[in-house]
Parts: sequence; C-alpha cells; structure tokens
Amino acid sequence: MNSKKLCDLIVETLEDGKASDIVKLDVRDLTTMTDYMVVASGTSSRHVRALANAVAERTREAGHKPLGIEGEEGSEWVLLDLQDALVHVMLPRVREFYNLEKLWSFRPGRKAAATDT
Repeated sequence: MNSKKLCDLIVETLEDGKASDIVKLDVRDLTTMTDYMVVASGTSSRHVRALANAVAERTREAGHKPLGIEGEEGSEWVLLDLQDALVHVMLPRVREFYNLEKLWSFRPGRKAAATDT
C-alpha cells in the first residue's frame, strides 16, 4: 500500500469514527521523515483514544503496523507513527494551541498545503 492509499485509509477510519475537522497535510516537500500528516479532533479524551485505536487497528489489518503510539494515557493528544503517515488526534483546545496545520503547511512563496477532507 502506498502512502497516499494509507492516508486515504486513515482519513476514512477517522470519518467512520466521527472525528471532526480532519486535515490531511502533504509534507513530502518539507521533510523526509514522512509523506503525510493527518490531524483530527475528538470530542473527549475517550473519543480521541478510540479514534487513535481504530486507526491503529485498521492500518494493522492493511499491513501497516504503527512504529509507535504516544499519548494514550492522557488522551488529549495521541500520535500514531505509521512511517509514511503521522496521525495526530487531539482535543480541540490542544489542537488550537499547537496549530500543527499552520506550522506544517508553511512554504515560502506558496499557498498552504493543507486540504480539508
């Protein structure tokens, strides 16, 4: 499965779980660490954890075992490292504070790369 299909699976899983404000960032021109970042919000710590677990399970089934999952204990911000894609599931207040979309979409002389799904 290529990185775009992986990203599409992640977004589909987040949509199925009723995540809000799902944003897909193509960061291939900005870093060699990953191809995509997906940022989404959950309505509560329990919802954030459930969304992250659903993504981990669906991607495992598709042959992409997460390299790491961070933040499950507090569940205000859970990060899944799927190598070709990083998934950030956050509470809205945490997401607003860190504003990852703005940070990772900045490209001098170009429009932001963030795309709402």
